Order: sequence, then C-alpha cells, then structure tokens
Amino acid sequence: MRPHILHLHSSFNLGGKEARAVQLMNHFGDRARHTIVSGVPDQLGARDAIASGIAYEIAQDPPPLTGRPSVARYEAIARYMQRFDLVLTYNWGAVDGVMARRVFGKGQPPLIHHEDGFNADEAGGLKAERNAYRRLALAAAHALVVPSQTLETIALTTWKQPRPRLHRIFNGIDIARYAAPPEPGTIPGFRRDPGEVVIGTLAGLRDVKDLPMLVRAVGGLAGRVKLVIVGEGPERARIAQAAQAMGLGEQFLLPGFLPEPHRYVGHFDILALSSRSEQFPISVVEAMAAGLPVAAPPLGDVPLMIAAENRPYIAEHRGEVWLRDALQALVNDAALRTAIGQANRAKAARLYDAATMVAAYGALYDGALGKPGTLGEA
Repeated sequence: MRPHILHLHSSFNLGGKEARAVQLMNHFGDRARHTIVSGVPDQLGARDAIASGIAYEIAQDPPPLTGRPSVARYEAIARYMQRFDLVLTYNWGAVDGVMARRVFGKGQPPLIHHEDGFNADEAGGLKAERNAYRRLALAAAHALVVPSQTLETIALTTWKQPRPRLHRIFNGIDIARYAAPPEPGTIPGFRRDPGEVVIGTLAGLRDVKDLPMLVRAVGGLAGRVKLVIVGEGPERARIAQAAQAMGLGEQFLLPGFLPEPHRYVGHFDILALSSRSEQFPISVVEAMAAGLPVAAPPLGDVPLMIAAENRPYIAEHRGEVWLRDALQALVNDAALRTAIGQANRAKAARLYDAATMVAAYGALYDGALGKPGTLGEA
C-alpha cells in the first residue's frame, strides 16, 4: 500500500521550500498520496505546480499549527497526525507539529523536519526562545534536513542536534532544462532595448527580501540597464513606489509570479539578490544553470554556492552601495559576465542537479518508513 504523507506548512504559497516539496511530490508520482496543511488557509498558490495525477488533498479544518502553547492543542495535532504513515514539517511555522510529537509520541508515525531559513523577524539574529523550543521539539524528529552549510552549523551548535540525525541535502533543479535559449514572450511586457543589460531577480515580494534596496542599487547604476523582479506578494506597492522614486520608468518591470523559470531566466544578464536572510536560494541555482553571474550580499551559503570566479561580485556587506558597486562591475563587462556564467553553469551541473536531490530525499523518507524502494530507488 502506498504511504500517506502529511505535509505541515506555515503557508503553501510558492516559495523555495514549497517548490521543493511539490517537486518531490511530482517525482514520487503514484507511489504516495499526500495531505497538505497550510497554516494560513488561503495561501495555497503552490498547489498550481502539483502535476496532474498526483494524489493529494488540501486538509479541511486541521488543528491550528500556531497559537499559545497548550497541552490541548498539542494533543489535537498529535491525534491528527496519527492517521498518516509519515509526517513532513517545514520551518518554524510548523515546528508545533514536532513538539506535538514530542509531548504525545505514543502511536505516532515518523516525522522529518525541514529547516530552510528564517523570516524577517529572525533575519537580524536568531531568537533565544525559539532556539530553546527547537532543541526541545527536535529530539522527537526522526531526522532534520537542511539545505545549507550555514544551517547545518546552526543545527549542530545552536540547536544541539546529533550528527547522525542531521542531513544536509542541496536543493536541486533539472539543470538540462536551463541550457535552451529563453523563450520569447515568457515575461509579459518585457522588451530588451539595444545595448541594455537586464538585471533580474526571482523572489516573493516580502519584507525580508528587501527589494526596495535592490531598486535603489539599480537606480544608482551608470549605463543602460533594466530591472525585472519576478514574483508576487504584499510588498508589491512599496517596491513599485521605490522604482518610481528612483525614476526608473521603463527601466523597471514587475510582471508578477511566473512559473517555469527555465523558460525565462535566460532573458536576464545578471541575477541580483537583496535579501536580509537567505540560506540556499534556489534562484541562485537557477541563475547558475542558465549561465548567469550573481550579485548579492554575503548571505547564507551564497558565497559557497557560486563558482570561485563569481565570488568577487558578492558584496562585502549588505547595503545598496555595496550591491550597486558589485552590479556595476558586471554591467560594465559583457565578457566577464559570460566567463562567470560559464563557470557557474559547470558548478551547478556538478552539484545541484535534481536527480541527486530527489535520490537523497527518497532514501531518507524510505528509511523513516522502514520500506526501502518505496519512494527512492530500490
């Protein structure tokens, strides 16, 4: 009988962790069925990326994943989890599912927790009370998965996780799909003018991404440039206002969320990040696969992810002046962009292909289920 997997998400809009979860669901195909809980019931945008034929449902009236700690709430979550064969929890917003298993462990299925990074409220530093809560809750997890070396270090030293239970699995994509030229018309409203250098980013329009800072950095560049920000979210109006204040006009495009980035990332000449917090951003892997250089603050694993040739263009510090200067060097030199892009593509092909990632997750989930060959290779 195929396993029934419960996914506990704080929200299920299409960000990095949701994209990976859906990618794995699609890969597992009819070998599993899934129930998805979104802590924010109307944030379900990632469901559109689930392939046709995948057996899944969005949970109706699940117990709340957030709220004041209470025995009654933990008991309700634990009772709900008992009907499944495997529970997968994602980030701080779902850690109460882990705590429920810690408090009411009898008869519970195995649980694997995934930590991908931090929101704006911990971008400037981790909260001591959350660290303590994670240490206590994660003792009940079968495994903890992180995508970055930075998070691996935090898990070992701050959350005190034992090495055998900790797994670092790089996020991966289908690298080969990014080798083809970008498709015309895949970015609504996009037009490249002669001699223009296109700076792009893919991000949820959230405060932690600090996209107004990217707008200001691009607004200070010399030369013919265009900024394209692909994504959707609550910060849209503030980003547009920043572009207007910088006088970018037709040099700025905010087309909204666009699926299938392999079809359009190649329209960019440079990928830029401006976040206050990142760990292992999938957009960097996508840019590398498309043969682009990356300009970004020194966030999470970004300096380690990219090729050595790209590292001088990771800003020394976070801030629009540092980012502007990194971008300016790349804007000025097309041959440099090409050379760095080729080095990035080679590294992405070597380390970040989807096949490697899905094999690692399949083996981990099979180990938790005690059934080798169920989701991974037999």
